Amino acid sequence: MGKTIAFIGLGNMGGPMAANLVRAGFSVRGFDLSPASLETAKADGVAVAGSVLEAAEGAEAVVTMLPAGRHVVEVWSQLTAAVPAGTLLIDSSTVDVESARQAHALAEAQGCLSIDAPVSGGTGGAKAGTLTFMAGGSEAAFAEADPILAKMGKSRFHCGAAGAGQAAKICNNMILGISMIGVCEAFALGEKLGLSQQALFDVASVSSGQCWSLTTYCPVPGPVPGSPANTGYRPGFAAGLMLKDLRLAQEAAATAGAATPLGAEAERLYARFDGQGRGGEDFSAIIHMLRDRTFEDA
Repeated sequence: MGKTIAFIGLGNMGGPMAANLVRAGFSVRGFDLSPASLETAKADGVAVAGSVLEAAEGAEAVVTMLPAGRHVVEVWSQLTAAVPAGTLLIDSSTVDVESARQAHALAEAQGCLSIDAPVSGGTGGAKAGTLTFMAGGSEAAFAEADPILAKMGKSRFHCGAAGAGQAAKICNNMILGISMIGVCEAFALGEKLGLSQQALFDVASVSSGQCWSLTTYCPVPGPVPGSPANTGYRPGFAAGLMLKDLRLAQEAAATAGAATPLGAEAERLYARFDGQGRGGEDFSAIIHMLRDRTFEDA
């Protein structure tokens, strides 16, 4: 395709995403603070750079995948002080809406097109190129970014103006966290009542209890062979990352004056699970804490 893309942040999500761009025919230069991530990216065909600005030099588009809003603002501050007007900037990190809007403002001041485009689909979706992108920014920026996003994800949605992608991601993952806890509670209750896991799945998966947390990501081994429950709850989507997203949702709710009592309780439960040293397990592993009743205050 000819386009040169810089990719900043080559971790568990960014690395596979950059590799998919290489496979699609893009010339990709990447940077990460982790030497191990750089080595993996290099093996996948990414040209390794020694800094953010070295990766971005001459690139027509820059993709960032970073841990938190402060990192995005810091990196975009560097980028927008150096890249020429017209460069397309895409941030696929999951961050707070305010940080996303700050990043957009930096890009606008430099005359760059920009979108916030967080993803859903986890590491499996990143590797398979089946992520869902939720984008915020102008129509023109989304149109420019879509051919790039299409090589990393199956579904792309333009959700509105600057920050709308982050808003959609935060709301979606609040639904996910709440629904997973509900499914886990149902299986824990079913076990106490002598109901087999398969029987509960068979009924609920075709009844009003049907949801993604049940039919695609079932938190017990057996009914859905591809779920992390079948591989010792290896993520997948780590519980610590779910906690991060639920905290972002609560921050957004407080700022907007929205009532989210179930979201608040989901955050509390995942905080307790993470506090038990289990943040690195898949978020569906919270079923163990609910079974054992270790979420209760002493």
